[in-house]
Amino acid sequence: QVQLVESGGGLVQPGGSLRLSCAASRIDIRNYHMAWYRQAPGKPRELVATIFAGESTNYADSVKGRFTISRDNIQNTVSLQMNSLKPDDTAVYVCKATLMGTITAYWGQGTQVTVSS
Repeated sequence: QVQLVESGGGLVQPGGSLRLSCAASRIDIRNYHMAWYRQAPGKPRELVATIFAGESTNYADSVKGRFTISRDNIQNTVSLQMNSLKPDDTAVYVCKATLMGTITAYWGQGTQVTVSS
């Protein structure tokens, strides 16, 4: 059974940093486009960042310059470094893996990030 397990969430003050990790099992992420989404209460799910199998990246305008997505194909993990956090970044952050050239996708359970003083 494929699993994506997120970690690293928590409570942080505005301006602080967090690093989220997504550990994949039973898939080889080298064959997958990996992404982080987030969903805040009462808001639609938002695509935050994508790192493609070829290592190119995309970011939502709201996080450009503050967040960095990266992948470690040896450890089979994807990370999201989040700096200069704002209260609006508060959400459940979820990892997604999409098999290249297909619509086959897997989702993690999510990790809560709360930015508050």
